Amino acid sequence: MSSSSYNLSAGAGYALATTLVMSLAAVLIKLAATMISIEMIVFFQYLLCVLIMLPWLRREGIQILRTERPGLHLFRGLCGWGCFYTYYLALTEIPLVDAALLRNAAPLCVPVWLLLWHRVHLSWLSWLPLLLGFVGITLIMQPEGGGFSRWHLVGFVSALALAGSIVTTRELTHSEPVNRILFYYFLVSTLASLPLAITHWRPLTLPSLPYIILIAGSIWLTMWLYTRSYSHAPASVIAPLSYFGVVFTGLWGWLIWQQIPATTSWVGMTLIILGGMGSVWIGSRLNSTH
Repeated sequence: MSSSSYNLSAGAGYALATTLVMSLAAVLIKLAATMISIEMIVFFQYLLCVLIMLPWLRREGIQILRTERPGLHLFRGLCGWGCFYTYYLALTEIPLVDAALLRNAAPLCVPVWLLLWHRVHLSWLSWLPLLLGFVGITLIMQPEGGGFSRWHLVGFVSALALAGSIVTTRELTHSEPVNRILFYYFLVSTLASLPLAITHWRPLTLPSLPYIILIAGSIWLTMWLYTRSYSHAPASVIAPLSYFGVVFTGLWGWLIWQQIPATTSWVGMTLIILGGMGSVWIGSRLNSTH
């Protein structure tokens, strides 16, 4: 896709919708983790997503899966699976907002992936909104004197994996249709999660089934929106908008668990929004000059 064919407004809209749906999924996962293991949640969410894709596969035929980039599909699938698995583990051990904040540090890792993958260096102007968002995240987290636990580190691993998924998804959208990307992602992730699900198996209970179905549906919708966003705009523009997931998650924490953000948290959220909007504006300006 050439730079002239970008639709930054559509890309930003899909990205914001992605963060909203993902924040709802986080709430469901935190509730479901009291009834079913995280490993089983991950497996069933991906298995159901594969089943959701089967009508499309039947309609289009098996030939629609033919690809010249199997390695990239595999790498993207493993990055996505690693992101969700580590994120879910963190959700069960640290506060909801902490886990969301760490996962949404992914935009700070995207430039590293771009440097390793394409030797791309962002301009100093493009770094400004990223740094602004990082300051906002720091204010919201307000680390305690004891420092981060190992589960905070696990949460940050989800950001590294998500950044890899962001860059590879963008690469795949140059030549692959959205549904093919999604199918391979769900298939790879289902296979990757199966061994862990078997070793952490618990009997399914009736109350857990609605959660599993809702989580799977929300993750399918999240990944569809996510992939669409990267078919409309570059990673340097879309990635910082994931900061809005922190805002949405904070709101759910307030509404459901009565977790009222401190003044510094509101300042941090403001900086996150400004950083995201600044990234869109700078990306639009740079896109119009190339």
